[in-house]
Amino acid sequence: MTLNTKLRWKVRVKEKREELGLKYKHMYWLMGRRSALSTHNNLVLYKQILNPVWTFGLQLWECTKPSNTAIIQRFQNKILRNLVDARWYVRNADLHRDFKMDMVRA
Repeated sequence: MTLNTKLRWKVRVKEKREELGLKYKHMYWLMGRRSALSTHNNLVLYKQILNPVWTFGLQLWECTKPSNTAIIQRFQNKILRNLVDARWYVRNADLHRDFKMDMVRA
């Protein structure tokens, strides 16, 4: 993580979101909605591969605005819905609770 006087959180968050999107795009065949893997295995893959990308330097994420962390939270919600093939009427909070996933910002 780069620490300098002109650290722009919006740019940093955008870079992280693009990096996460590319990693997920390359693994969609394995982790996507129609994957043959079980839900448990999909969640393990998420926690081992995608989650560390945005959790690196997590202590510094507290300094950013809620609107910036909301970008990462939306991505996490999208991925979690795809991993478990959730329907549109299932709430994100229920998914996080059922699968014991932490929110980006509590």
